[in-house]
Order: sequence, then structure tokens, then C-alpha cells
Amino acid sequence: MTVAGKKIKTVPHLNNLNALNTRKKSSIVRLTRNSKIFKTIIHAIEEKKGEKIVSLDLRKIPEAVADFFIICQAGNTTQLKAIADFIETDLKEKCGEVAYKHEGRQAQQWILIDYVNIVVHVMMPEPRKFYQLEEMWSDAPMMEHK
Repeated sequence: MTVAGKKIKTVPHLNNLNALNTRKKSSIVRLTRNSKIFKTIIHAIEEKKGEKIVSLDLRKIPEAVADFFIICQAGNTTQLKAIADFIETDLKEKCGEVAYKHEGRQAQQWILIDYVNIVVHVMMPEPRKFYQLEEMWSDAPMMEHK
């Protein structure tokens, strides 16, 4: 599989980036880190004690599938599911946003929640270290959150 011009090894049950190939980024709304949806996602992750929270600003990368990736880490599979569930619940309640798609709930290693212009990656430490999304998209400005 090739992402951002880099060839990466794929592990079928962990390879949730494939979910992004089936839809187009919306050009109607351009988001910022100050957008309500962005702030709500970060807050939801913090509420469930997600760790190593970063956002990647992909807006200036033509081949990017979203405006932002938000990536965080969970300490165990229970927390992984809790973070993902709370993000979806909180965004529906506070922003009226429902995920376009989510992947990875079965494998419980990497849950991807696709809000079209923002894609959230909730990951266990091993797949996060293996896939190194921050390095793969190193040309995108990165910001650490809390």
C-alpha cells in the first residue's frame, strides 16, 4: 500500500487507512483547529484520558483525504472503545455530526472514525508505533494536545 508517496507494509486487520479510499473529501467546509467539531473531538479524547494526542493539518497537501487527522493512544482495549464511543456520542450531541464511517471496532487495535474533513485515529501503542502516521504525513504541520 502507498500513502503520501510512501510504500508501507499492510497488516489486514490493522489497515484502516483503506477505509479512506472509498470517499471524497468535502470541499464545502474548510475547518480549522478552532472549529467546534475539532475542539469537541479533542475534548472527548481528553475526557476519556486518551494519551499522546496530536493533530496533523493536511489542508495544504493535495493528495490528503481530509483536512485534519487527529491521532491518540489508548492504554488498553476497554479504553480504546470508550474513547471512540465517547467521540461519536459527544459529536452527535454537541455538533449534530454523525460519523460517515468507522472501522476497527472488531480488531480493537486501531479504530478509525471518519468525519470526512476530520479523521480520528484511536490506536493501541503497537499499531501506532508500527504505522507511524505522524512520520508518514511528516510534511503536515503537527500540533500536540495536552
